[in-house]
Amino acid sequence: MFGWTEPAASVLERGGSLTELWRVGPWVAQMLSEWIADPPEIPEPPALRRGFLTRADVDAALAGHDDWRTEIRADLQMHTTYSDGSVPLPGMAEAAAALGYEYIGITDHSKGLPIANGMDEERLARQGEEVAALNRTLRAAGGGPRVLHSIEMNLSPEGEQDMDPEVFSRLDLVLGAFHSKLRTTEDQTERYLKALANPTFHVLAHPRCRMFNRRLGLSADWEKVFRAAAEHGKALEIDAHPNRQDLDIELVGPARDAAAGSSAPLAALCAARGDRDDHLWRGHLHLFLHLH
Repeated sequence: MFGWTEPAASVLERGGSLTELWRVGPWVAQMLSEWIADPPEIPEPPALRRGFLTRADVDAALAGHDDWRTEIRADLQMHTTYSDGSVPLPGMAEAAAALGYEYIGITDHSKGLPIANGMDEERLARQGEEVAALNRTLRAAGGGPRVLHSIEMNLSPEGEQDMDPEVFSRLDLVLGAFHSKLRTTEDQTERYLKALANPTFHVLAHPRCRMFNRRLGLSADWEKVFRAAAEHGKALEIDAHPNRQDLDIELVGPARDAAAGSSAPLAALCAARGDRDDHLWRGHLHLFLHLH
């Protein structure tokens, strides 16, 4: 379970109650106790559930690295009410200030994703004015993070952007992301290579497009994709949402190796869409991926 800070067996070993665990009541606790006492045969998990880390995995990996929180200086993947987020722009800056962040990237969706209330050019410009005004207010108050006007640009399956390149050139940071034809099982190497050659964006967001128990993610010749990203100076996102973990842990090492010496190795970004505890879990995962 993503929300469990320690394995169920460890809770029992220290004399604790399984109801301490996230979303575990008496009935589930009884079932878990019986399974731990007499383990059933555990089948191989389906592909949709493989390769995901639990919170306990992450906490164990971070043991001895107690300074990880101080190393997180920013969140560069934030959605507001301009698209599919639930908090207005000032609220995101306020939450980031409470976490001690130095800067944040506001990356609402672009118009190519209408299901997520993607912004057109007019709304993007209006948001830019609000970002500028907010930065002036924060400077005058003597505190708070610098707000970067950014976007999560929709990439077509052909690797093309959904707005005029001039629009993106005015932004501080541009993420590019696939949002369509995500369940195809055919090799998508050429799709990635075309996208990475597109000069309008800086970071390839949630590269595999996988989701726990919902979407397997795209397949490709990843070494070739990572080399192309390095050649084009593109960063690769590690989306640390528990249900995404994308890039996943198996691919982070090869991506880091391919990026060695390039101008944009890896971008550890985490989407700020949950509450504070959820955000801290993502921070745990985001540093874990860098440590391995």
